[in-house]
Amino acid sequence: MKIKSIKTYCKNLSLIKPYSIAHHTFSTVENVFLEIELANGMLGIGAANPAPEVVMETPAQTYQCLQSDFIQNLAGRDIRHFQQLIYEVKCQFPGLPGTQAAVDIALHDAFGNFLGIPVVQFYGQKIKSLPTSVTIGIMNVAETLQEAEAFYQKGFRVLKVKTGMDIEEDIERVLKLQERFKNNIKIRVDANQGYTLEVLNKFIEATTMAEVELIEQPLPVANEKELLNVDRAIRKYLAADESLKNAGSALALSQPPQPFGIFNIKLMKCGGILSALEIATIARNAAIELFWGCNDESIISITAALHVAFACENTRYIDLDGSFDLAEDIVTGGFVVEDGYMKPNGEAGLGVSKLKKFQPA
Repeated sequence: MKIKSIKTYCKNLSLIKPYSIAHHTFSTVENVFLEIELANGMLGIGAANPAPEVVMETPAQTYQCLQSDFIQNLAGRDIRHFQQLIYEVKCQFPGLPGTQAAVDIALHDAFGNFLGIPVVQFYGQKIKSLPTSVTIGIMNVAETLQEAEAFYQKGFRVLKVKTGMDIEEDIERVLKLQERFKNNIKIRVDANQGYTLEVLNKFIEATTMAEVELIEQPLPVANEKELLNVDRAIRKYLAADESLKNAGSALALSQPPQPFGIFNIKLMKCGGILSALEIATIARNAAIELFWGCNDESIISITAALHVAFACENTRYIDLDGSFDLAEDIVTGGFVVEDGYMKPNGEAGLGVSKLKKFQPA
């Protein structure tokens, strides 16, 4: 089955409300979309929202790359060769994971629709459902508890708390959450490179009673070796995020002694589903668990991450709440959330349906 046409467009998606992490505040997010139409009329949709502060690629660069003659010349190629096409795109656009991810996701969606099966089933579904964490940005204690209560009432039982600006307030927020919800919730922490080793140790010691499930990227990138001064039992629940970009960094971080016991894989960091599977294989052979994350992204790329996560037996955690923050999107469907548990909807491809009002010009 031949690819008939390829379209690219941008959409600046507004957030329901702004949120803050260490050193940044966000109120809107620009997503870039790629549509691949097959000769039989079937559609595959990809999306990208790379974080330039992490991968040095902006959405504007992604859009420019996707409009290139190279991408347009994929028209006429056979969708059954989608993995070869992804390889060629990676060679043409090295170091641009947003561009790679948009094409990778669109081709996977088109191929799954062509076969009539979900993408996750093509790779072999290992996991049926998992609870996703929902994110609480950096805010004061009262606002943290208020936000947590709202999530709790919606059925979510795993909270990821952004930290890294004020250690005393970080500690108080986590302890107050534990005091309020006790063992009814699980707490994850994301410092976004905001700690020093001394501050990390202080946080760990002060929050022992809260039984924090994991701590994501506590130290700045390039300081990974400092984590070897932390007890190995504690390193098992430290998660690499900004330090983990691709298979090369995964291979380096998997060598003993390992600074992290968990890898946070994001399609926008590594370049899509095939690249994510490379990292997952390295992690599995190094006995490292997987934690799947996201930026503020369309349902399209969130669903793609969910499909590949559930095809990996060493997946233990998901944090795929990025589309929950959007006030609008171009598609519906993709996944189902019940009492905080997330799973694919079982439809072919990625199972997304495009909204008519978002037809590109």
